[in-house]
Amino acid sequence: MGLIDKLQQGDSNLTPFNGNTPPTNPLATAQSKMHDSYSITGQNAGTVNADYQQYLDGALNILPTPSQLDLGGVNPSISPTGQALPYTLNQPK
Repeated sequence: MGLIDKLQQGDSNLTPFNGNTPPTNPLATAQSKMHDSYSITGQNAGTVNADYQQYLDGALNILPTPSQLDLGGVNPSISPTGQALPYTLNQPK
């Protein structure tokens, strides 16, 4: 019996998805509030925590605290490497 057969039969304790592609976690999308607001200001903690708990990684998912290095809640306008921010509005052409 091959690995894919074991996965599809649910004989693996390494994944709950039985060989299928797992769903996309909301924190891995452009609509995520994790890095849009929570990680800088702590806003939207309830929404971010609910999305964070959807990770099925076998670990206790404790929401990390917001950054202590924020700029008073203002998003930075330039990255340490000189890239204008936000990146989505300043992508290479």
